[in-house]
Amino acid sequence: MGLTFTKLFSRLFAKKEMRILMVGLDAAGKTTILYKLKLGEIVTTIPTIGFNVETVEYKNISFTVWDVGGQDKIRPLWRHYFQNTQGLIFVVDSNDRDRVVEARDELHRMLNEDELRDAVLLVFANKQDLPNAMNAAEITDKLGLHSLRQRHWYIQSTCATSGEGLYEGLDWLSNNIANKASIRYPILLFLRASPTQSTNAFFNFFEEPQEKKTFFKFQPMQQI
Repeated sequence: MGLTFTKLFSRLFAKKEMRILMVGLDAAGKTTILYKLKLGEIVTTIPTIGFNVETVEYKNISFTVWDVGGQDKIRPLWRHYFQNTQGLIFVVDSNDRDRVVEARDELHRMLNEDELRDAVLLVFANKQDLPNAMNAAEITDKLGLHSLRQRHWYIQSTCATSGEGLYEGLDWLSNNIANKASIRYPILLFLRASPTQSTNAFFNFFEEPQEKKTFFKFQPMQQI
């Protein structure tokens, strides 16, 4: 029994893995954000032709972050990175007023893709250190975020060079991805059975292929 519960707790508290796709128009600061999170420092970047991928460790969570180039000729390739994405980070240059409508159109076009239907959306309103930057409320309006009725979304003001706001964004992502998972895959399977049977049912549930999983409804125990 001791080994059984050791196995149980190791599964419950093991490091979680989350797949994140980070996109946005070119020069929004995506790669600077990625390496600020990865290395904790500013790196010299060039326009991304293709993608960068890094693993970011934060609060017992392993984020695999895909940073995909944002030039207009590359954007049609974004769709090749949609599969299995749990969280979408859309980075906006808050100082680029001339292209905010273009950013909105790209965002909404992407959110209409079926492969992203379950992904939560985090918008980084980046470059808040610049004097003419739009604030988060203005960008929310410009991007039409309030029209996203069926989507979990959040906007976070950030400055990639200082790191301000970046980890607050990761906190929101991790909490909301975890909440969606707990709603979709409840773990309360301890029903009207002996402790051994209940524990075995718990482990069998996680070891079965997803399509074969059986969910149970709780039934109160009868008085004897």
